[in-house]
Amino acid sequence: MELTDAALLLAAGLGAGTVNAVAGGGSLVTFPTLVAVGLPPISASVTNSVSVCPGYLASVVGSRKDLEGQGQRLRRLAPTVVAGTAAGCALLLATPQETFELVVPFLVLGATLVLAIQDRLRRVVGNPVHGSPRRAQIALHSLVFLGAVYGGYFNAALGVMLVAVLGLVIDDTLRRVSALKNAVSAVIGVGSVLAYAAFGPVNWAAVAVLAPATLLGGYSGASIARRVPQAVLRVVIVAFGTIVGVVLLLRALQN
Repeated sequence: MELTDAALLLAAGLGAGTVNAVAGGGSLVTFPTLVAVGLPPISASVTNSVSVCPGYLASVVGSRKDLEGQGQRLRRLAPTVVAGTAAGCALLLATPQETFELVVPFLVLGATLVLAIQDRLRRVVGNPVHGSPRRAQIALHSLVFLGAVYGGYFNAALGVMLVAVLGLVIDDTLRRVSALKNAVSAVIGVGSVLAYAAFGPVNWAAVAVLAPATLLGGYSGASIARRVPQAVLRVVIVAFGTIVGVVLLLRALQN
């Protein structure tokens, strides 16, 4: 790896960690940076998934108080999360490079859209579905499975999506839903690391730069989050994600 590439990845990791702490959507920074330094899209995706896993684990530690009393809920969801993650990882590894290059711009644009309407999704969280417990459980496991498939395949804006999904069918406070989201994200992250470490084209040199950088950025971002208006940062990220998605789409159509 060239020194300039390492410096670019370091800056992207620090920025992504800060972004995750303030608004979410850090993968919209790291993924295109991995592509920019020369990684093929599938390798960039699996490398990004491995790199962000430590941040998921750290978020679980940080939200452990709000996870109290949710152990049974998480244990029931764990098999569904593992199955969905495995399906998403297998789907990615089975996707031809050319197909993924065409699909990924829409995933980036979709993740950008989710981030753009994050506040609306959070308002939905305040209105969970009521009805029979059985239907609620079926809906919960179905939505979490789909979320885990997405997380195993391509994890940009995963946290935002999971908060919305969990809040639709779990009648609890946003803080506890967010804490459960952190735990589910960590399970997806660990599952993705195991799958991609064994079968995926992970660029471990990039991981060695990105993983600690995202952790450091997340730590510093916690204090920045108290000073920077989230609305301003979200606009910047959404604009960046939109530009990246359009550029990737044009590049895919030209190939």
